[in-house]
Amino acid sequence: MGTVSLEEVKRAALKWALKNAFDHDGKAQVGPVVSKVIAEIPAAKSVVSQVVEAVKEAVAWVNSLDLQTIEVSLSEIAPHLLAEKPRREVERQLPDLPAAIEGAVVLRLPPEPSGYMHLGHAFHGIINYLYRERYRGFLWLRFEDTNPRKVRAEYYDSYREGYRWCGVKWDAEKNNSDDMELYYEYARRLFEGGHLYVCSCSKEEMAKQRSKGVACSHRSMDTSWHLDKWDEMLSGAMSEGEAVVRFAGDPQSQNTALRDPVLFRIVDHPHPLKGDRYIVWPTYDFAVAIQDAVCGVTHVLRTSEFMFRDALQDAIRERLGLKNPVYVEYSRFEFEGTPLSRRKIRELIERGVVEGWDDPRLGTVTSARRRGISPEALKEFVKSYVALTPSRKLYSWELLYAINRKILDPKTPRLFFTPSPRKVIIREAHRRLVTAPLHPSTDMGSRTIEVGETVYIPGSDAENLKPGDRFRLKYFVNLKVLGLDGDALICEAEEGGPEPGLQVIQWVPEGASKLRVLIPDQLFRGEELNTESLKTVEGLVEPYETKIALGTVVQFERFGYCVKDGPGLYIFTHR
Repeated sequence: MGTVSLEEVKRAALKWALKNAFDHDGKAQVGPVVSKVIAEIPAAKSVVSQVVEAVKEAVAWVNSLDLQTIEVSLSEIAPHLLAEKPRREVERQLPDLPAAIEGAVVLRLPPEPSGYMHLGHAFHGIINYLYRERYRGFLWLRFEDTNPRKVRAEYYDSYREGYRWCGVKWDAEKNNSDDMELYYEYARRLFEGGHLYVCSCSKEEMAKQRSKGVACSHRSMDTSWHLDKWDEMLSGAMSEGEAVVRFAGDPQSQNTALRDPVLFRIVDHPHPLKGDRYIVWPTYDFAVAIQDAVCGVTHVLRTSEFMFRDALQDAIRERLGLKNPVYVEYSRFEFEGTPLSRRKIRELIERGVVEGWDDPRLGTVTSARRRGISPEALKEFVKSYVALTPSRKLYSWELLYAINRKILDPKTPRLFFTPSPRKVIIREAHRRLVTAPLHPSTDMGSRTIEVGETVYIPGSDAENLKPGDRFRLKYFVNLKVLGLDGDALICEAEEGGPEPGLQVIQWVPEGASKLRVLIPDQLFRGEELNTESLKTVEGLVEPYETKIALGTVVQFERFGYCVKDGPGLYIFTHR
């Protein structure tokens, strides 16, 4: 090439091919790379045909790599090129709320403290919070705790902590159980208006009435009789199951929620906050109907399985002269192979399929947090993929992982981990210090690794190497395989740095610590339980790992993002 060095052109071609692929989802194009090479080496214009050939060779090799390997290679050759220019992105917004007035929107988060918070609750909380911010509104955290048998004190804190972790802020907090006397007052008004009646039918008889669309005989009793029975219920003179209070709706309504449902029942069980003070408790529909009015809620945002109950709650309020809210309903948040139902999660725990509510295979907030999913990713997921329509959607975990990866990437330190390690002996190697950056493009500092003639590489890489093969230990040295000594690879060091076609492998020095990584997968494949939903990978990790705090996410190069769960233990987040 005359005054132009062929090696210089090849190095530039590799660098710019990696950069072009990094910027374009792993696929480099010859034309832009040629332009970059000539811009860097103007004299190469005189031998442009040779430049094109060098670029084609580099592009072909780079395009055979995955994105993570491209990043790893570029980080060693030209780490400054990894710093992406900020892209102008249109801020994604949820659709407008109907009949919403800025400064006058009142919303509510209504968790039932009968289990730990899951991702569906988190997404619901984020949606409400985003609208609160958008309309400069008011947001209630209101615990729906009027079923003493289901609620437990620890679950209240689960929601408080979970919403805070998600970045959700509320303006006021209350418990539905705080207003028992108010429910009784409204109930008496409804009795007096002929809208409630006391029923002593069995559960089976009530179910038969509602199924056939026939009225209960107790409904025809006069108001004074019902009020006397109501007072008996409140006084404790009746036992659980002896009587209930039903709504005088339409027994033949197409909406079965209006077929005289139960609105009060006797529950002989202590409440975690109220103890034994009350024995007659409102059902979900009555408590919610009253609370939405009392709290001044203007917009109810909730999943579509509640849609058929809207008419009942509206009817209760209308008969009391209370204002109804606007409903915005959307499909439940469901992820492939992951049950979010608290009932199903309890069953899995009781059967010993999972270890507890924070098992990394579950869709609870504690498990997502333990696994390294960031709250910012949840918020971006809501903005990007949630449509406020009732049609059912089953989300792929990969959608959430892709968002989480973008958030984690610029702030996550890189370390070396070698699964199923194999020994490599470097002949005539002298002990030295290798300095490696903690991040290829973000200034996080560096770590120093002391290394001698023995290192360990991943077993999956070692098994593909044979005498005569060449590879590179990242940030360290190029090696040529000479042969085997038992399971150990015998290698010799070569001069030079990264080059096209030369595999770059992570490594750890002799004396590296043992590490286990739990790899969670979907609990179900279709309807079948996945018996391989939790695997363990064992290997060695570089010495710097001891400085990583519990709960910190790292990227083990060529392996994936993982979060430190305990000494010598990590949980795999995603690649």
